[in-house]
Amino acid sequence: MVKKSQFSNAFLEKIAVMLEEEKNRLTKELTGFAKKNPHVKGDYDTVYPEYGSEEDDNAREVAEYTTNKPLEITLEKTLRDIDKAIERIKNGTYGICKYCDQPIDEKRLLARPTSSACVSCKKTLTDEA
Repeated sequence: MVKKSQFSNAFLEKIAVMLEEEKNRLTKELTGFAKKNPHVKGDYDTVYPEYGSEEDDNAREVAEYTTNKPLEITLEKTLRDIDKAIERIKNGTYGICKYCDQPIDEKRLLARPTSSACVSCKKTLTDEA
């Protein structure tokens, strides 16, 4: 049985606002150099820039694309994490560790609102001492 969140509505609303603001900021950044993939939800495709046909232009295009592609992947992952956190708020399971089923510390959630694991479980998973 999955535990339900025991946080106040005010705290959950504060987190939801933080998540939505971050989602909007990241989406704006992502759409600055990538287009939404119409066939896959939450997927973007980095746009290959067109500066011209000179050798310097071609080198600049490749450099920009190879810089933007990993950024696209990172931003997509972060957006997926935000969407999952928003879904957990909606279904009442936000703030519950997905590994030990215990509440995640409020300070951790304020620092990293997309957290789905408590500090103890995260340290165990990442093999930190």
